[in-house]
Amino acid sequence: MAKPSKKKSAVTGKIDITFLSFVLILLTIGLVMLFSASYAYSYEHYGNSYKFISRQAAFAVIGVAVMLVVSKIDYHFWRKFAWVLFALSTALLIVLLLLPPMVKGMDVKRWFVVGPVNFQPSEIAKFSIILLFASLLAANGKQIKSLKFIAFMVAVLGLTCVLVILEPHLSATLLIFAIGVVLLIVAGLPKRYIFGGIAAGAGLLVVGVTAIGYGSDRIQYWLDPWKDPIGLGFQTIQSLLAIGSGGVLGRGIGQSRQKYLWLPEPHNDFIFSIVCEELGLIGAVVIILLFCLLVWRGFTIAMRAQDKFGSLLALGLTFQVGLQAMLNIWVVTNTIPNTGISLPFFSYGGTSLLILLAEMGIVLSVSRRAAIEKT
Repeated sequence: MAKPSKKKSAVTGKIDITFLSFVLILLTIGLVMLFSASYAYSYEHYGNSYKFISRQAAFAVIGVAVMLVVSKIDYHFWRKFAWVLFALSTALLIVLLLLPPMVKGMDVKRWFVVGPVNFQPSEIAKFSIILLFASLLAANGKQIKSLKFIAFMVAVLGLTCVLVILEPHLSATLLIFAIGVVLLIVAGLPKRYIFGGIAAGAGLLVVGVTAIGYGSDRIQYWLDPWKDPIGLGFQTIQSLLAIGSGGVLGRGIGQSRQKYLWLPEPHNDFIFSIVCEELGLIGAVVIILLFCLLVWRGFTIAMRAQDKFGSLLALGLTFQVGLQAMLNIWVVTNTIPNTGISLPFFSYGGTSLLILLAEMGIVLSVSRRAAIEKT
């Protein structure tokens, strides 16, 4: 692999204010909606209505500071850690599978619990795949038509996907797989490999889901949640009731009824249901539009990047946010089975928010370097 050229570690160009504005707007709305969605649940279970919002707000403040600091670091700096980060995420995923579940009442192995902090190694795995693929594809662009090189990239991607699906964490597996495929396609993967690769990946995913018995119940109650309205279909039904009761204009911020212990854990994966109930169709459309604008601006930064590495890095990070938001919205509207995926900037999770904002800082770093090259 060709070594990246040495560059200054500090970036002094102007960041993309448009992209930064979309990030901050989504983050602000997300915090408001998290407080609204969580205070009843928080008070009932912890006797403190501010437990979730206080922690999330603290992580948001730290995350914004980290984002701005990261935006000043030349994104090429992270390239030297591509393999180190991949090895670290792989090791964490393996260790997680060897240990018993760390979250009480959960039979899945997705989280490490260290004192008051919970974090998912799959969050690190997402970033490590983006960073490693951007580095390898930028350095070995001429080999993209080589079957040997493609097989190597697929093996790297497959290893991560297998470890994540064994947790089991279907949504993260789909997300990581899609990111890897998109980066390969953008880098120039020959068309003859694209459809075959996607078909093979889908087949392996079906086999994997069937083998671990993860998806049968979810698919059954996705097709008809009313088969078990007070059991496995309960969350989906309450989500749809929340969305429907919001109407066009919504009940108003703070006026949701489903968050009062009807919709399970409304501050996590199903927070968009509360958004729809309180802000209505118009508010939901505005938030979806903001995500679309964020993705558009991120792709614009990618196209204007100084080099192929920066372009692939910005594209991968932006695509991750857009696809994750889309999958979450599809889940809460019962368009696809419940896969357990959070809504970026909205769902509760301090460490995941911190990582997300740091990733947005890298996209801003790419925009800074592009601005330097223009002047």
